[in-house]
Amino acid sequence: MTRRAWTIAALAAIISAGVLWWAADLHFFFDSRVYSGAVRYWFRDDGMVYDWLQDGTPYGFTYPPFAGLAMLPMAYLPFGLVLVIAGAATVASTALVTWWLAGPIIRRSRWTPGLAGSVAVALALCFEPVRETFGFGQVNTVLLALVAGDVLFGVARGRKWGGIGIGLATAIKLTPGVFILYLLVTGRWRAAGTAIAAATAATLIAAGLFPDESREFWTAALWDTNRVGNLEYLSNQSLRGLLARLPLDSVEAQVWLVCVLATLAFWVWRVRAAARSGDHLAGLALTGLLGCLISPVTWVHHCVWLLPAIVRCVDAGLSADRDRRALWLGGAAYVVLTSRLTWAWENGPRPPLAIIGSNLYVWFSLALLIWMPLRASSRVEAPDEQRIAAPAVT
Repeated sequence: MTRRAWTIAALAAIISAGVLWWAADLHFFFDSRVYSGAVRYWFRDDGMVYDWLQDGTPYGFTYPPFAGLAMLPMAYLPFGLVLVIAGAATVASTALVTWWLAGPIIRRSRWTPGLAGSVAVALALCFEPVRETFGFGQVNTVLLALVAGDVLFGVARGRKWGGIGIGLATAIKLTPGVFILYLLVTGRWRAAGTAIAAATAATLIAAGLFPDESREFWTAALWDTNRVGNLEYLSNQSLRGLLARLPLDSVEAQVWLVCVLATLAFWVWRVRAAARSGDHLAGLALTGLLGCLISPVTWVHHCVWLLPAIVRCVDAGLSADRDRRALWLGGAAYVVLTSRLTWAWENGPRPPLAIIGSNLYVWFSLALLIWMPLRASSRVEAPDEQRIAAPAVT
């Protein structure tokens, strides 16, 4: 790269590093503290992992036992090293996913792939759900990378191992299980079977090693909504969160069920259309949106799953077809959801725009689900080899 290119790349890195530092100072790696404290209590103090709560809060370990097994090193590593590993994992997984998703945009850019890729990664790291994942010390981008790699390089190419990533992600944090539904709805039976087998095997291994913890999770901790916080809290950007912030107490559950079924039906229609044209990236994007919408709890940092849809919209707007509507939708979603605008409604209703402002992630998720463009079958190239593969850095 030229000196000017290196300067731009360095500036992008400095800005993204500053944003991540601010996010870490804001949230102080709260979730990593919960993970570390819980697994220490479990493996070093011989306590029940689901009994442990962060001091002064109702928050404890909410993941399946297999996730705790995967986090076992946290029980013995210094907490500072845990934070370094968690932060590096978020940055690395975000960079990897960005290379996969934005590859076509990077290759069409007038900049060198190294410069364009550096700017793309910096933009991804500044996206609020990603920087919140870093600041909380969460695992969202790692799970996104695990699922995206599986869908784009395993399932899409008919690999025998296709589905394993989805299965392991589901065993760690149940919400990626929506991608098993994606495999079933689109008729990818072998991959669905592999995903189910991987999730089941991981869960049974954890149950065999830790029967008491497994029994506690599946019979009690999983159903205790108090462990994850109030549904109406602004950070819950799911359909259930939107309804919880409305005066619908007596019929909220029934309305939510209707909304979930309607969203599922629309998603099935769109995702099958994507499958018919071999558009695996659209399948990934649409299913990520579905998971955020129908989950009872979707905190802002969970919304890293919106990234594939946003990138698809920007790609469509900058491609030869110049889909300006898609470009405006993707650009607006990125800018608004990076701005923290929705937090203006954190401490009060502030009518009459509260129903819009306090649910910005929900509205953009719905808009992306409806209007995100699919790739026409006539434009599909040999199974994602050219459109998905990561470009070389120069």
